[in-house]
Amino acid sequence: MIITVVIVSWNTRKLLDKCLSSLKSEIERSTIGLDKAEVFVVDNDSPDRSADMVAEKHSWVKLIRNDSNRGFAAANNQILWIAQGEIILLLNPDTEILSGALDTLVTFLKEHEKAGVVAPQLLNSDGSIQRSCRAFPTFWGMFYELIGLSRLFPHVAKFRQYKMLDWNQNDERQVDQPEGACLAIKKSVLNQVGLFDEDFFMLFEEVDLCYRIKEAGYEIWFTPRAKVIHHHGQSIKQAKIKMILSSHRGMYRFWFKHYRGDRWYLDSIAYMSLILLAYLRIASYWLKQEWDKL
Repeated sequence: MIITVVIVSWNTRKLLDKCLSSLKSEIERSTIGLDKAEVFVVDNDSPDRSADMVAEKHSWVKLIRNDSNRGFAAANNQILWIAQGEIILLLNPDTEILSGALDTLVTFLKEHEKAGVVAPQLLNSDGSIQRSCRAFPTFWGMFYELIGLSRLFPHVAKFRQYKMLDWNQNDERQVDQPEGACLAIKKSVLNQVGLFDEDFFMLFEEVDLCYRIKEAGYEIWFTPRAKVIHHHGQSIKQAKIKMILSSHRGMYRFWFKHYRGDRWYLDSIAYMSLILLAYLRIASYWLKQEWDKL
């Protein structure tokens, strides 16, 4: 078994259908073949009958139906414990695999001994490049994001660092944290560093995983030679406020898991200021929604 593909779905039936169709076509035309790939869909109790669609139209997929929304990290771990592939492909249901992407990702990991993870170039629905890589979060990096300085003053260098805006994402290089929409990971690396931390419900779990992989001495790469369309954030858009809250809970978890040190008191004050900014952001989003209803 060369590759195990894991797709966690929630309420994206039409996009999941397109994702699986593109994935099957790509596996069949790749050097891998269906006989050397296993594909799992873990459905987190989607109300739009996504699981029924998979059962009816994609019988070649191994389907897991959860009776509740277990979140992204826990749902992935359901499969990662039993995955047989030497390479794991974590794939969002709102993606479409373009020709040659699978072979490129698999070959890259086989040829780069120190690489633990490789991510493709993500494209928006219109074919434009989607900025999908970030530096690991720091207090000031997140502060600039939350208060909007990175958007108000995009030409200031220090405001551009977190989202790596000085890089056009058109060349192959090492990065800190590629977006989790499509990640190819060596199973041997997961065996060493551990699976997803299930204390992250959704968002920041891939940041935590990438951080642990780098801490273990492995490299994380981005390659534009593999391309994947990402219809960005379709599940998140259905529950925007909940996802903003989940994002900031994830940031809180990541911060105190990895950055807590001797300055515990000062770190706590610093982080609580970020939490306050986060809730102000949520309040402004809710007020805008209510205003638009008037």
